Amino acid sequence: MSEQKYIIALDQGTTSSRAVLVNKQGEIKGIAQQEFRQIFPQSGWVEHDPMEIWKTQLGVLQKVIADNQVSPESIAAIGITNQRETTVVWDRSTGEPVYNAIVWQDKRTAPICEQLKAKGLTDYVRKATGLVIDSYFSATKLRWILDNVPGVASRAAKGELAFGTIDTWLIWKLTNGASHVTDYSNASRTMLYNIRDLKWDDRMLQELNIPASLLPTVKPSSGNFGTWLFEGSNIPIAGVAGDQQAALFGQACFEPGMAKNTYGTGCFMLMNTGSRLQYSSNGLITTIAWGLDGKVEYALEGSVFIAGAAVQWLRDSLHLIDQSKDSEYFATKALGSNEVYVVPAFAGLGAPYWDMYARGAIFGLTRDTGKDHIIKATLESLAYQTKDIIHAMEADSGIHLSSLKVDGGASANSILMQFQADILGCEVERPEVIESTAMGAVCLAGIQIGWWTKKDIINYRKIQQRFAPQMDAKNRQRLYAGWLKAVERTKGWIDN
Repeated sequence: MSEQKYIIALDQGTTSSRAVLVNKQGEIKGIAQQEFRQIFPQSGWVEHDPMEIWKTQLGVLQKVIADNQVSPESIAAIGITNQRETTVVWDRSTGEPVYNAIVWQDKRTAPICEQLKAKGLTDYVRKATGLVIDSYFSATKLRWILDNVPGVASRAAKGELAFGTIDTWLIWKLTNGASHVTDYSNASRTMLYNIRDLKWDDRMLQELNIPASLLPTVKPSSGNFGTWLFEGSNIPIAGVAGDQQAALFGQACFEPGMAKNTYGTGCFMLMNTGSRLQYSSNGLITTIAWGLDGKVEYALEGSVFIAGAAVQWLRDSLHLIDQSKDSEYFATKALGSNEVYVVPAFAGLGAPYWDMYARGAIFGLTRDTGKDHIIKATLESLAYQTKDIIHAMEADSGIHLSSLKVDGGASANSILMQFQADILGCEVERPEVIESTAMGAVCLAGIQIGWWTKKDIINYRKIQQRFAPQMDAKNRQRLYAGWLKAVERTKGWIDN
């Protein structure tokens, strides 16, 4: 009897590193996870230690192998999916980072963004990279490291340093520096990559004075990224995609018009637009979904910066709950018609508002407002922000969404999913396996090594629950109008 074969997904997220073991039937056989430190040197700054990311990611990879007694020969491939935009610069000869990783949530580069806007680059950035000028993306983070870490700019000019998003950093470490690569989906998040011409954009490099020698080679998302030598076995790294594009793939959103929403630290909605590069006039960004079968497919994306992080805030900062999952219980106890709104703009507002200067607020407090109402309103904020984005997507694409596929940690919360269906007025579809991000990386690797086709992936996917809207249209409109009023009052809170 031949030994069972596996693909392992490395799912490197904003707050934890995970490894997910998947067999050839598409079943998850093991998960290992480890949280790592969030570093906040100043208000609005967020950093990670790249060596800690590497150690935790390697640690959970080794743990999932050991816990499940997997032999090196039975690991067919590795797929990688990662928090996007987070920026690392390291020394090519030593492999040592020159500075902490600057995380996607970090706001310190807002002044650099203002300079780019003042130069009149807004339209160019949108057309070339599909993005808006915002501190969220990697380009200005890289410029900040070059400007502010002593000696780094001159070392970069000499070709001694390498830049990468987290996928690139992990591949470099796994391959012992043999592969300095990324995939189309991650490259498209840097604000340095031309998504029409499929190459690093000369003008953006020039405007930001970034040496091209820093940049990784860009490859299809299902492809050959090098090998990890594990106990004498060369294991191919065969699939790579940024976390949200990986979730779109894992949810089998292969046709234009299909959309998914991932409820993670942030909330990210993507709609597949196929081979059509669809620009947004409603504050969404255009991104590469993946590179596969010799071609690139695109997606429209809306990013909500604070989603699950708002529930963590209830837990860690306000101490209103002991565990994130307790939010569901307390939300059911919120009695009365207290229409409380929590706008969790802790890191500004993402799509479709793009206001770096907005800050969080709670509205509608009365004397009988209790912790249950605040917990419920925080959960509802995830659903309202999702509706904001769907509005914009439908306007841009001309496609009316008939159902929304959901995944990520907070999608397990049935109270939230029902409210999501109610406020959208459309069906919400939760799969049995909500590990869509990891599954996307596994599927991309599986296609590369000849395990599966797209059709197989569709067949493996099973629905756990469908939530149908139960709220009447009048109530839906009234609640949503209150949300829009609350958002309006948080805008521009910090003086520009």
